[in-house]
Amino acid sequence: MGGGRRGGLGPAVAVAPGARVDKFEIFFDLVFVVSFFIITRATAAEISGRQLLHAGLVLAVLWWCWVVHSMAATRLRLGEGFVPVLMVAAMASLFAFALALPQAFSPPQGDLAGPLVVAVSYVVVRGVHVVLFLLTARDDPTDRRHLRHFLPELLASTVLLLAAALVPVAIEDSGRAGLVRDVLWILVVLVQYGTGLIADTWSWAVTSAEHWTERYDLILIIALGESIISVGVGGNVLGKPVTWPGVIAATLGIVFTAALWWAHFDLIGPAARIALHAATGRRRTTMARDAYAYLYLPMIAGIILFAIGSEELVRAVTDPAGGIGEQAHGPAVPLFFGGVICYLASNMLFQLRTLHTLSWSRVGVLVALAVAMPVAAGLSALGALALLTAICVGLIVVEVVTMGGSRQALRRVVHAERVDHEAHEAAWRARWHEAAPDQRPDSAPGASPSGPDSAPGTS
Repeated sequence: MGGGRRGGLGPAVAVAPGARVDKFEIFFDLVFVVSFFIITRATAAEISGRQLLHAGLVLAVLWWCWVVHSMAATRLRLGEGFVPVLMVAAMASLFAFALALPQAFSPPQGDLAGPLVVAVSYVVVRGVHVVLFLLTARDDPTDRRHLRHFLPELLASTVLLLAAALVPVAIEDSGRAGLVRDVLWILVVLVQYGTGLIADTWSWAVTSAEHWTERYDLILIIALGESIISVGVGGNVLGKPVTWPGVIAATLGIVFTAALWWAHFDLIGPAARIALHAATGRRRTTMARDAYAYLYLPMIAGIILFAIGSEELVRAVTDPAGGIGEQAHGPAVPLFFGGVICYLASNMLFQLRTLHTLSWSRVGVLVALAVAMPVAAGLSALGALALLTAICVGLIVVEVVTMGGSRQALRRVVHAERVDHEAHEAAWRARWHEAAPDQRPDSAPGASPSGPDSAPGTS
């Protein structure tokens, strides 16, 4: 994939099998930290059924933008050549998109700026998608023909989102106008994910299974980290005197979030990564689509839901007018428990899709959470936090005990792979010490001079 150079930046570079996530991709994902935080904050400010619907719709559209970026990143190194320039434009548009999300469903007779900024930002982001895919397909006529299958979804979703910003303004009845906007957003989501299901395998081709799995695992960690930030900020912990109930509540928040991390990354995530590596052809592409692009969305939605609920519980604990026995009000407990149920149920479906197995411990913990939810509603906020934390930690303890053999076998395989990979890397870098002076990396233009004694290690 080359072609000529773009000034001094160099050409676009294709991804190689076995490639890892580029550092620029992690930098790019910082925009999604802000996006998840804004969705959480906007929803927590006014919790209602319709507000939760709106949060789900904007999250689904935002997630689809991220998924299409991941599809481009499995073909093109986003941090090489002139491509980062395009990505910065996408970052700026996504940032504007995120900032305007709280006004995306503002009253149609009110300010048009919010819905219009969301729509225009989306157009720019999808325009960058088109350029990225054109770069990946420009040297192959077959790929260019496949690319045409990608365009109907892009055009339809763009037109629908622009219509969602402009059409309701012309409707006098505010209730009807709001309903029309909701329906148009729902159609956007149906077009996006429906097209993804019927798209050909070229659209979901995975050059590097390592890159694909690592990229999705990192965005899940980002979402879990954002939930901790939301609890700290939304729970009104900052600026208040430190109290023991507040310290206990914050500690419980860290512990149950760590348990949810463990539930995926200890066994299921690494085993699924190996399964995707082992899969080939259509089996690999459909697994990448179903398990990662589609099932990570409800996992992240669950994280946002339990973040909203947990911050309400922490706020009740730290409220000076309440105390350690203060109960949470409103839907805090259902959101808290429901979000964790959504996360674990989606993770169970992920396990079923990638490993073709189900864990009785996961089924049991879902039942336990459903039974415990009405019990927690009658407890203090601190008691509800402690109950859910105990259930999540109990799941981890049970799986560590009952799946000890599987965990050890998986660890041996992963460790052997890592050692072999690191040995190859060290052997490659050792050539730098053996190369002629004019062929060493430190002899490149602009490199700082360094002798053998100052050369970095090979590991």
